[in-house]
Amino acid sequence: MYIETEQTPNAGSGIKQEIKVPFYVIRISLIAALGGFLFGFETAVISGAEKTIQQLWNLSSGWQGFTVASSLIGTVIGSLIAGTPAQRYGRKRVLTVIALLYLLSAVGCALTPLWLLFITFRFIGGLAVGASSVVGPMYISEVAPAHVRGRLAASFQLMIVTGIFIAYLTNFLFISLGENSWRWMLGIMVVPAALFAILLRTIPESPRWLVLNRRDEEAKAIFAKTGEPDAMGVIQLEHQLEHYGLKEKLFMGNTYRKPIMYAVLLAMFNQLSGINAILYYAPRIFEMAGFSKADAYLQPVYIGGANLLFTLLALTVIDKFGRKTLLLIGCVGLIVFLGLTANAFSAGGSLGKNVLFYLLGYIAFFAFSQGAVIWVFISEIFPNSVRSQGGSLGSFTHWIMAAIISWTFPIIVEGSPNGGFYSFVFYTIMMIIAFIFIWRVMPETKGRSLEQIQRDLGIK
Repeated sequence: MYIETEQTPNAGSGIKQEIKVPFYVIRISLIAALGGFLFGFETAVISGAEKTIQQLWNLSSGWQGFTVASSLIGTVIGSLIAGTPAQRYGRKRVLTVIALLYLLSAVGCALTPLWLLFITFRFIGGLAVGASSVVGPMYISEVAPAHVRGRLAASFQLMIVTGIFIAYLTNFLFISLGENSWRWMLGIMVVPAALFAILLRTIPESPRWLVLNRRDEEAKAIFAKTGEPDAMGVIQLEHQLEHYGLKEKLFMGNTYRKPIMYAVLLAMFNQLSGINAILYYAPRIFEMAGFSKADAYLQPVYIGGANLLFTLLALTVIDKFGRKTLLLIGCVGLIVFLGLTANAFSAGGSLGKNVLFYLLGYIAFFAFSQGAVIWVFISEIFPNSVRSQGGSLGSFTHWIMAAIISWTFPIIVEGSPNGGFYSFVFYTIMMIIAFIFIWRVMPETKGRSLEQIQRDLGIK
């Protein structure tokens, strides 16, 4: 069954031909992307609970930053270690373990009476987020045909922002439940986690992982279902490219110098935009801007809605405009709106709606660019034999930066009367540097098979 078609030029003739995308590949990609929904929910839901938790356990700004960042510490470790089991045991099995970790974290965080246990269950949820950010995009990129790989891989980001939106929405709805409202905010994640675990039973293993493990007949059958035009050609090419086999290492001389540099720098700039400080502390930021407590919980819903809308927009054009073009457009917008936000905080007093408008503009450009591109680009820039290792490196870099940003934000804000101003000035400067890197250094990967990208980077 085919549910999507598009017109593309036929090579050499200039005549447009219809390309169909099997429903099968869309279905299994969206199931794998559900890990992104849980990723987004786990990331943003703490914003509704963090101030209540700080008061409940009487935490200083430093320990409060650690409490929020405890999930990110787990995320860093999860992203670092996920590649090895994904390479050894397969993408599907690791995704199933991830679903169970999400489930355990939701139940534990909702029910625990002790701060130390809360930190432990947040850490477990972080492990799931970190592993999911590696294995989810990896799986999708390996099952998707080249002409729609950008959109299908970006569906992982779409699920992330959907999870963020739902987290903000449920936080707003549950805030009226009283002193234990934060437990409902965190516990509701049980529902999507259980659904994810059930649906994973219906998807196949990654065909490229099967090829890597010499299970060619199984891979051929899956390639046929996903619409790969030349399954045997891909299998033969993979065997030629995998001449080092399963023992090939990412840090092997200068062989993978370019993809390592691209993935690490893009992941760093993604977080140096300040996105996780805004997502984790959105209600606090709006209270700083002069909103009432009720309105401070409502405004993030608008932020989440804008995030979702502009991710959808990016999803429709990422395979037409390309990854690099989206990133450059996004950097310009981020520089403008981060600068406006910094200027607003420098003025002091009640900032009101101006900050809401500036942050909506910021989120729109982030979602259209950095948010939509990062997991797509990292999942496709590395060769098959080291893709799990490369994905882990990119994700590890992303999350170690996220932990630093999220841990230090409340310390900076509470430690200085102009902490908000200094934070947003720093993010603005980082996006100027990011624009230069993307413009001058980063390659374009749209429309190329994973094997073609490898050859373009000079990796033999």
